[in-house]
Amino acid sequence: MILSMTGFGKAVKVYNNKKITAEVKSLNSKQLDFGVRTPQSHREIEMELRNIVSKALMRGKIDLYVYCEPIEGAASGTINVPMLQQYKSQIEEMGRQLGLPEPNDWYTMLLRMPDALKTDAKCSEADDEELSVVKEVVAQATEQLIAFRQQEGKRLAVFFKEKIDAIQALLDEVPRYEEPRINKIKGRILDALAKIKEVDYDKNRFEQELIYYIEKLDITEEKIRLQNHLKYFLETMSSEQPGQGKKLGFISQEIGREINTMGSKANQADLQNLVVRMKDHLEQIKEQVLNVL
Repeated sequence: MILSMTGFGKAVKVYNNKKITAEVKSLNSKQLDFGVRTPQSHREIEMELRNIVSKALMRGKIDLYVYCEPIEGAASGTINVPMLQQYKSQIEEMGRQLGLPEPNDWYTMLLRMPDALKTDAKCSEADDEELSVVKEVVAQATEQLIAFRQQEGKRLAVFFKEKIDAIQALLDEVPRYEEPRINKIKGRILDALAKIKEVDYDKNRFEQELIYYIEKLDITEEKIRLQNHLKYFLETMSSEQPGQGKKLGFISQEIGREINTMGSKANQADLQNLVVRMKDHLEQIKEQVLNVL
C-alpha cells in the first residue's frame, strides 16, 4: 500500500471558552521539511508537537498551524483604555515629528489597533490541561491528514498499475518485430554486398560476422530485465511497509535504462515506435512517483 505525500488535516476542540484549531498540510519533498506556527502561549510544547507530527508523517514539506480564539458570545469584553491611551500618545507624537494632522476619527482608528478589546478568555494564557488539549487536537489533525494520504495513495496505485500494464502490453508486442528485424538487417547487408562488383568473400566467415553483429543488436536480456523491473515495481507498490516512494523512484530509473537500451539497439521503425510509447508511460510514472511517500 502506498501513501501520497500531499494531504490536509484539520481538527477543532473547545476548551474553557476557547476554540483550539490545528491544521496540518503536507506537500512532496525529498526530506522532512517542517514548519510550525503556534500562539505564544503554546510555544513551550512546540517541540512535542513537532515530534507528534513528524513521527506520524515521516517525509514531506509539512506545515502545522495552531490557532486559539475565544468563542463568540462566551467571553465578555471591555475596552482596553490604558492600551488605547498609549496608542493615542504615540500617534500624536508621530504627527508632531512628521508634521501630520491629527486623525478625523480617533474612535475608529484606536479601536482597530491590536489588543484594543480585553476579553475574559485570554488565549495568551494556557494551563497544563489546555496544552494537553492542544496536543490532542494536533494528533487528530495529523490522523486526518494520514487518511487523506491513504485516499490519494489508492488513486496513485490505480494510476501506476495502469501505466505498468501499458508498458507490459507494449513489451509483449516486441517479439513479433524481432525476427523480421533480423531478416531485414541480414537482407540489407547482402544487398549492399551484391551491389559491389567483383567482390568475393568467405561465406562461412560472413555468417560468423553476421551472427556477431546481430548478437550485438539482441535485446533478449533487456526484455528479461525490464520484465523483472515491472514485476518488482508492482510488488513494491503492494508492500504493507510505508515509505516506498524513493524505492519506486529507483525502480522507475532502472525501467528507463532498459527501455533506452532497447531503443538504441532497435534499428527498426516499428520497434522504436514501441520504445517511444513505453517512454511516454514511464515519464508519467516518474512524475507521479515524486508524490509518493
